[in-house]
Amino acid sequence: MPELPEVETTRRKLLPLFLGKRLLGIEHQDPLRYRYTERAEGRGVEEILRRGKFLLFALSGGLEMVVHLGMTGGFRLEKTLHTRVAFQLEDREIFFHDPRRFGRIWVVRKGDYQKIPLLLQLGPEPLSEDFRFHEFWLGLKGSQKPLKALLLEQRLAAGVGNIYADEALFRARLSPFRRGRELTEAEAQRLFAALKKVLAEALLLGGSTLSDRTYQQPDGLPGSFQMRHAVYGRTGLPCPVCGTPIAKRVVAGRGTHFCPRCQGF
Repeated sequence: MPELPEVETTRRKLLPLFLGKRLLGIEHQDPLRYRYTERAEGRGVEEILRRGKFLLFALSGGLEMVVHLGMTGGFRLEKTLHTRVAFQLEDREIFFHDPRRFGRIWVVRKGDYQKIPLLLQLGPEPLSEDFRFHEFWLGLKGSQKPLKALLLEQRLAAGVGNIYADEALFRARLSPFRRGRELTEAEAQRLFAALKKVLAEALLLGGSTLSDRTYQQPDGLPGSFQMRHAVYGRTGLPCPVCGTPIAKRVVAGRGTHFCPRCQGF
């Protein structure tokens, strides 16, 4: 699933394509997945923001088009076999491509997210000044859940998913199975810093494009942070620090990659 670096990269690439343009039409055949899109027709795009893994298109007239890419969704400049939505602008068409159909679009009054509960529950943006250690530390201390599960919940830091949770935990030398309340303040500081650093590096490199190539930037370019993955997707390969084979187990229903030695209890 695209995470903060992939969604933010997408936002930046979409800005010059959509900003200041009118949405002349939005064509699709799935009103359950793409809701109330007719409200956006004829509206101008005034800004594109991001919150966690959501894209927020600010439209004229006080509306907002909220897009969640799901597991395999992304924007393309050309129509594909898996095009689900076509956005007709004044000067071109842009397409929403989604092989597995988990992506969603809602057009709502600006800030009215009652039908998008996850958006209402998001924690701070980890690359913003709102991401403060004290609140992060309190969130960890108050939970008995494993660290991997806590990072995936989006309340400690919005936009973190499977890839960057695994990579941040590795950099912080923390087991994904440790309980939040078990961490010392020094360990929590390591995780706090690792999250910010790994996300910033991944954003600089356009995110991670995995072997299935489901994530691409709108112009077709891949991300390149996958070349720096230390643990994610490297089951059985040597740890880049100690050489121990990378292990994989399930935490919170998600495949979790770690070094048994560097991240041992």
